[in-house]
Amino acid sequence: MKQVVSVSIGSSLRNHCVETEILGEKYIIERIGTDGDIDKAIELIKKLDGKVDALGLGGIDLYLTGADRKFMIKEAIPIVKAASKTPIVDGSGLKNTLEKNVMEFLYKQKIIDFSKKRALLVCAIDRYKMAEAFMNFGCDTILGDLIFALGIPIPIKSLTVFRRVVNVLLPVVSRLPYEVLYPTGQKQNTQSKSNKFDKYYHEADIIAGDFLYIKKYLPLYLHNKIIITNTVTKEDVKLLKERGVNILITSTPELDGRSFGTNVMEAVLIAASGKQPNQLTIEDYNDLIKKINFLPRIEYLNIDKKIIEGKAH
Repeated sequence: MKQVVSVSIGSSLRNHCVETEILGEKYIIERIGTDGDIDKAIELIKKLDGKVDALGLGGIDLYLTGADRKFMIKEAIPIVKAASKTPIVDGSGLKNTLEKNVMEFLYKQKIIDFSKKRALLVCAIDRYKMAEAFMNFGCDTILGDLIFALGIPIPIKSLTVFRRVVNVLLPVVSRLPYEVLYPTGQKQNTQSKSNKFDKYYHEADIIAGDFLYIKKYLPLYLHNKIIITNTVTKEDVKLLKERGVNILITSTPELDGRSFGTNVMEAVLIAASGKQPNQLTIEDYNDLIKKINFLPRIEYLNIDKKIIEGKAH
């Protein structure tokens, strides 16, 4: 039996553990949150190092990445260094492959015709391939990095502008305390009461990206919307259904009612390969995704599946 553990600086209320079978072998997959305590995360990783097959780093990324530049997040360095024996990943390798594949799957299976939709991608820094896919499929897309990460109400509407903005901001932003950029600890369980960004949600047909960014300013009414995300709990699904969302799509598959984060599922791929992360190419990731048959989770929350399929193309 193989064991994969995600150590997250996020809320412990989102903890989950499942046992499943992958490629004929049993796996225990677990997510453990430290409620924003980085020292506790480091201590836990040191305790698990060499005792599990792969580690995921949740609640914080190793890098902030633009189209052609990346900067390591200062606060992530000691966390990563806590593991000297067990490979540790933050999900970026999987985001560059799986999420692009999911977009192509949705289009080819005629689930969504992106060319007839408007999309809000709440943060493209960690999902550049998803941003590319939206725009390549002709989707009218807003990239919300300035809005949702920095609170600056300026939408970005092209990849060219996005690249210019992030190449200027990344050297500075990567040195900020991570909690300034992203909800950590108990902040993951709260929502802003402000409606200052509601219009961006309401103008979009598709709301995509990191779920905690989506949830942060989630409006009371999201009727007829499509959410493309990952890392949702049963409580999150209930919330989206109550707000009126039609379809929920997660890039990672459902395991016991939970869609784990990309860091968890990338750690699963690392454990299955028996290799170190720096030994795997994009082709290797794609081959593993096909062998394991990772398919997106698609839930029709407030609409009949047949109605959607009839309107897709």
